[in-house]
Amino acid sequence: MEPRIHYKSVAPGAYRAMAGLESYLGECGLEKPLRELVKLRASQINGCAFCIDMHTKDARAAGETEQRLYALSAWRETPFFSERERAALAWTEAVTMVGQTHVPDEVYEQARAHFDEKELVDLTLAVVAINGWNRIAVSFRSVPGSYRPAGD
Repeated sequence: MEPRIHYKSVAPGAYRAMAGLESYLGECGLEKPLRELVKLRASQINGCAFCIDMHTKDARAAGETEQRLYALSAWRETPFFSERERAALAWTEAVTMVGQTHVPDEVYEQARAHFDEKELVDLTLAVVAINGWNRIAVSFRSVPGSYRPAGD
C-alpha cells in the first residue's frame, strides 16, 4: 500500500495547525486515557485504519487494558467503562455522526452530568480533531502499521 498524498510534507502549515490543536488538547486537563478512548471510538466509526492502529497503540502504552479496547465498539453492553467514560463515548458518537444525530438533548444532558462547560468544550474539540485526522488519513490512504508510540 502507498498513500495517495504525503499531506504532512505537502501542506506543512496545515499539519502544524492540526498539531497545535493536539498540543492544546494534551494540556487541557482531560484525562489521557479518556482522550484515547474518544480517539479510538471515533476512528472506529469513521473506519480509519491508520488512526485505529495509532490510538490502540497509544492507549496500550498509556496502560489501557486489552479487554476494554476489544469491547470499545460495544461499550454500551459492557460493565468495563465508568459513567464519565460512557458519557464521553456517547458524546463522541453523537458529535462524530452530527449529520445524522444532531447531538440529541439527552446525550448533551448525560455529558453535562459528568463534564463542566470547559471540559465539554475540550471534549468536543477532541472529537473534532480526531474526526479531522480521520478524514485526512482515510482520504489520502495513510498506511497503518508503522506507527510507534513515543518512547517505543
